[in-house]
Amino acid sequence: MSHSLTVALIQQCCSGDTAANLETQTRDIRRAATAGARLILLQELHNTLYFCQVEDPALCDLAEPIPGPTTDHLGALAQELGVVIVASLFERRAAGLYHNTAVVLDTDGRIAGRYRKMHIPDDPGFYEKFYFTPGDLGFSPIDTAVGRLGVLVCWDQWYPEAARLMALAGAELLLYPTAIGWNPDDPAAEQARQREAWITIQRAHAVANGMPVLACNRTGHEPDPSGQTAGIRFWGSSFIAGPQGEILAQAAEDAPQILTATIDLAHGEAVRRIWPFLRDRRIDDYGDLTRRFRD
Repeated sequence: MSHSLTVALIQQCCSGDTAANLETQTRDIRRAATAGARLILLQELHNTLYFCQVEDPALCDLAEPIPGPTTDHLGALAQELGVVIVASLFERRAAGLYHNTAVVLDTDGRIAGRYRKMHIPDDPGFYEKFYFTPGDLGFSPIDTAVGRLGVLVCWDQWYPEAARLMALAGAELLLYPTAIGWNPDDPAAEQARQREAWITIQRAHAVANGMPVLACNRTGHEPDPSGQTAGIRFWGSSFIAGPQGEILAQAAEDAPQILTATIDLAHGEAVRRIWPFLRDRRIDDYGDLTRRFRD
């Protein structure tokens, strides 16, 4: 028997006006709910520009507590519409202690749980280690009215260990709020390779774990505030994949979009029966996975 769930991804261009960004999200969440979505995923750090292009202590003023104004607003919206909303916030835990945090608001408006980003990049244009402390909540799925969600964030999407640990803890879907894009100065062939690698690795997580994957990316060009680089052109391309990696829906590269699809959650059970990867894992011989490198 099928167990269907309609999901929506809100792919958005962000501005420096946090109130306007939240207003846009609210409008699009309402539209997604009207279209039948019961699970709605927002992109990474959706309230602000992607401020990690530079290292500036003053930008820590963008952080907010959880619970706080955004979770209060989105929680009330989730309760009103009877939907689950997965948000992505710059969390202020204490003075000088911040996280890149995904928050799940359940259909009754409460915070069902949070996930603090575990893998923190430090690359040109993505100076996240300056702002974010690595997560300390582990890889724990969050139970909601629509199912058990394995929520991860952006850079986590490159790590099969993170997806597998969520699967081993009983997650029914993997969700990745994301902010990733091109250096506009890179040649077109390099840009294409990067985007395809991003899509491929996440589809592989769906295949390897027999569960759907939802990846919500931002879109639009955001200049480098320092003027030292050409900024980032976020490549959009948000997508929803089924448990065999099949693309159920995919957004454009260069435009805001509400992306929806209906997922048959029971199909994952059927897939795992014919591809029983969890059964055949050699857990007795994987000890070296906890080492940095086998010298």
